[in-house]
Amino acid sequence: MEVILKEDVDKLGHRGDVVKVAQGYGRNFLLPRKLAIEATAGNKSVIEQMKSSSVRRSAKEKGDAELLLQQLEQIALTFTRKTGDNDHLFGSVTGGDIAQGLEAQGFQIDRRKVHLEEPLKSLGEFLVPVRLHREVTAHIKVTVSKEADVE
Repeated sequence: MEVILKEDVDKLGHRGDVVKVAQGYGRNFLLPRKLAIEATAGNKSVIEQMKSSSVRRSAKEKGDAELLLQQLEQIALTFTRKTGDNDHLFGSVTGGDIAQGLEAQGFQIDRRKVHLEEPLKSLGEFLVPVRLHREVTAHIKVTVSKEADVE
């Protein structure tokens, strides 16, 4: 099945590309989520218009992402978590936690844009990548410290 991508899809293609996908993937995932449209003769003529508007939109989004990058590079987030013996963390710091920390500082970042290989499960400082645009990635300094013991 051939489809025209309306949005960037990881490991498949970028907006405006015509790609071949399996019937089930196209019908059950891409089309219902409005990530793609079927590549019919009529839709193929619309591709050119989509591509030109896509280039303009992408340039604007990249410019906005670069401005946001400069602001985010200055941000440092600190999370306190309970620890047990040998400074073992109870729980972890996830991408959702980082997105909430950024939201508390006035930045609306979707948690799916925070790219953690796995949740942070140890104390220390980490540089966490936040993908703002396909070509722009910010690195936020995240510190995980232990909660003060209350006795």
